[in-house]
Amino acid sequence: MTDVLRRGRASLAFSFLVQGVAFALLVTRIPAIQNRYGVSDALLPVFLAAVPILAGIGSVTTERLVKRIPPSRILRWSQPVVLLALLGVGAGRHMAGLAVALAAFGLAVGALDASMNMLGVSLQRAYRRSIMLSFHAAYSLGGIVGASLAWVGARGDLPLWVSYLPVVLVLLPAALAGSRWYVDGGGETAAAAPGPAPVAGGAGAAVGLTWMLPLCLVMTVTYIGDSTVSNWSAKYLQDVLGSSEQLATVPYNVYMVTTLLGRALGDVGVRRFGAVAVVRAGALVAAAGFAVVAGAPGAWAGMLGFTLLGLGLCVLVPQTFAAAGRRAAERGGPGASDAAIARLNVFNYVGFLIGSPLVGALGDAWSYRGAMLVPMVLVLVTLMYAKSFAPEPDRYGGGHERPRTADVGRGSNGL
Repeated sequence: MTDVLRRGRASLAFSFLVQGVAFALLVTRIPAIQNRYGVSDALLPVFLAAVPILAGIGSVTTERLVKRIPPSRILRWSQPVVLLALLGVGAGRHMAGLAVALAAFGLAVGALDASMNMLGVSLQRAYRRSIMLSFHAAYSLGGIVGASLAWVGARGDLPLWVSYLPVVLVLLPAALAGSRWYVDGGGETAAAAPGPAPVAGGAGAAVGLTWMLPLCLVMTVTYIGDSTVSNWSAKYLQDVLGSSEQLATVPYNVYMVTTLLGRALGDVGVRRFGAVAVVRAGALVAAAGFAVVAGAPGAWAGMLGFTLLGLGLCVLVPQTFAAAGRRAAERGGPGASDAAIARLNVFNYVGFLIGSPLVGALGDAWSYRGAMLVPMVLVLVTLMYAKSFAPEPDRYGGGHERPRTADVGRGSNGL
């Protein structure tokens, strides 16, 4: 690998980490935000739903912007907006200010998520081996750091702006400094790497939704599972499994740690066994985790289930982005890859919006144990579409073997 690619990979991983810190600092301090602004319980869901909706709009807008602006430039300027919006949430005094700050946060997060994954997929294509999980591992690490900082702030009863300001002062200039090394299109190696010519139809045809539907469905059900853990693990452990309030805070931390561990090791599994096998294994482990949670006789068994969920769900999202980017590039080139990732990213927010209300409604109408079986069944749907993560059959004629740069998940040269 060239120094350009190494620096590009390191700077992008740092951006994933910064985003993990920022998002964790927001979502883990929601009660404090509610108290600061006097947001009622009835109005809080409106604010919470607005962020992923606006993030979806930001992601769709990014799909259009990358036709004229490199993803690196979008990432370079959207990340500071996210950090400043976070500070705005902590420093504001009136409801209108909170609404503006959250709107800016949501729109910028959509652009940031889309552009980060665009750059990650293009770098993976240049490396000719799986590195996408390592970027998402950095995000998980950032989430752990952010949640820990939020705990310190809450324990010290610090004002929100006091908790957020040092983080922004450190991370914002560091992110801007690192952005000078972002690499668009995979850099020199990507330009020199052999590969199939794009098929007729260009980027527009390549990003048609038909072939993407299985990947969009996998992205949605994965985030339904993820939001179930994020929003319901503490309540489930305390109200259903009878744990103490202190112990009820542990499952999400365990989930984040196992997510980090799974993603840190996941690229090795993809190189050794292929993307399809890793996705199938992840879906089965996640389903087993939901089953253990639903049938757990006590709190410690429940935590075992949440541990399995972290190990299973963690591989699905990075591999879904990688598969979408690769298949779009095979059809229409790097521009099609960027557009496909932007569209796929919207279903991240769709799953987030569906997951928490779905489990809550089922829990109230039926039982929370039964509600945990629904995301279990949904994540098993991934098994039906696991082949979507494999390279497509040769469509370029001539009976030649597909180039190994596009042969994802096969041996040491696979993605």
